[in-house]
Amino acid sequence: MAKPVHSMIRVRDEARSRDYYARAFGLEPADRFDFPDFTLLYLRDPASPFELELTVNKDRSEPYNLGDGYGHIAFVVDNVEAEHARFTREGFPATDLKTLKHNDTPLATFFFATDPDGYKIEVIQKGGRFA
Repeated sequence: MAKPVHSMIRVRDEARSRDYYARAFGLEPADRFDFPDFTLLYLRDPASPFELELTVNKDRSEPYNLGDGYGHIAFVVDNVEAEHARFTREGFPATDLKTLKHNDTPLATFFFATDPDGYKIEVIQKGGRFA
């Protein structure tokens, strides 16, 4: 049986991205591997085995073209309204809160954040299928 272990994104500034993911989502470094041309930094929440891999290509100076194929990663939180307020206070880019309904049944209450490299992150209220 296959088990998901990480998702990878390319970032330009390791320190800036590490700080963002620590302050925004509480992710901590799990491992770091430095190579001559790139660095791999694995971040995770201590309560979850799933990791976010940050790849830092050392010769990259211009922003990555995220194209139209990348969607988002998602984090579940206990109180999405409080997290939205915290993101606003911290100056983290965030959309307005929204509730997605399927027919008349609420499916998810969420907002989207944007990391320093432009990646979208969905922040979802814990509950229902997002327990």
